[in-house]
Amino acid sequence: MNQQDWPLWEVFIRSKNGLDHKHVGSLHATDAAMALENARDVYTRRNEGVSIWVVESKYITASSPDQKDSLFDPAEDKIYRHPTFYTLPDEVKHI
Repeated sequence: MNQQDWPLWEVFIRSKNGLDHKHVGSLHATDAAMALENARDVYTRRNEGVSIWVVESKYITASSPDQKDSLFDPAEDKIYRHPTFYTLPDEVKHI
């Protein structure tokens, strides 16, 4: 199997503890261990990360931008999901 036949992996890096993982790119690797090592070498050369996730691309299911209206419209009917529905006490800040 040549390198172009290797599975595609999506790479997510968490830059600091407490932050979210962010998608930083993709790479080809034969397995998860190789994908982790390659992701470390390619995407954290300057100690940018504290955690790396790799996910084989074939396992990611994503919505299409064309489905935006039909996919997210039902949320508009549920006003209790909007933060403006609730009254917050003055002591609660930064929400």
